[in-house]
Amino acid sequence: MTDESAIIEVSGLVKSFGQFRALDGLDLSVARGEVHGFLGPNGAGKSTTIRVLLGLLRADAGHLRLLGGDPWRDVVSLHRRLAYVPGDVMLWPGMTGGEAIDLLGKLRGGLDETRRKELLERFDLDPTKRGRQYSKGNRQKVALVAALASDVDLLILDEPTSGLDPLMEAIFQEEIAKEKARGRSVLLSSHILSEAEALADRVSIIRAGKVVETGTLDQLRQRTRTTVHAVFADPPASLDGLHLVHDARLKEGRFTGTVDNDQLSAAMAELSRYRLTSLTVAPPSLEELFLRQYGNGDAA
Repeated sequence: MTDESAIIEVSGLVKSFGQFRALDGLDLSVARGEVHGFLGPNGAGKSTTIRVLLGLLRADAGHLRLLGGDPWRDVVSLHRRLAYVPGDVMLWPGMTGGEAIDLLGKLRGGLDETRRKELLERFDLDPTKRGRQYSKGNRQKVALVAALASDVDLLILDEPTSGLDPLMEAIFQEEIAKEKARGRSVLLSSHILSEAEALADRVSIIRAGKVVETGTLDQLRQRTRTTVHAVFADPPASLDGLHLVHDARLKEGRFTGTVDNDQLSAAMAELSRYRLTSLTVAPPSLEELFLRQYGNGDAA
């Protein structure tokens, strides 16, 4: 059954290259008006998924709907309604950045000239230089300005800040927040977890061609334990009394452990029996959730 609220709907997606199965039954849903973080290391299948969504590769199996259409059959009409920024932008060597932005806009739904001017200033981009003169970071800026100024329904961004310095990365995050406020849908593929944590309404973590976790950060955090740090004024001789704390460690009066989220209040009551000088409860970060999936260092 098709979800009418989903701007991207993928189920059971399979894509192989010879004997290598890059996508192995991948499921992905992006709701209209949300920023969706698509997370995984190199080789996990992020870019292959995006190439299938863009109609650059044909899926071997699975169901796909993009903006209500078929990415392979309706590629021309769909590309007028989306903007894509890859992680390594190639420009026409003899064309200026401004000309490239205008051409990309014409291929889509048109450009907002006021927005175009604003973005050139925000990203400190000289549009009069030719493609061959731009650094990698400035090529990314050309593509980002063209995408963000275009009249499209969906932004597909695949490692879009590759080559940008920290200041430009911050500006990118601010501009994506503006797009989100306007109701634009964004699929943000990234291995920069802080970027996704700052921007995404929901995230999907991909491993070995499958989505292994999906949901809001709060939902993902409910599936794992919360870390507790404490400093004892009078360190106990034993931690045997802490029945609800896992992985408990005590060194020189400093205590660390993890607690199931549904046992957090009871665990705090256990700890309160001891004299404490400080207590910190930290929900897992997106990085910790990610590393739980890749804790063995396998990034297939």
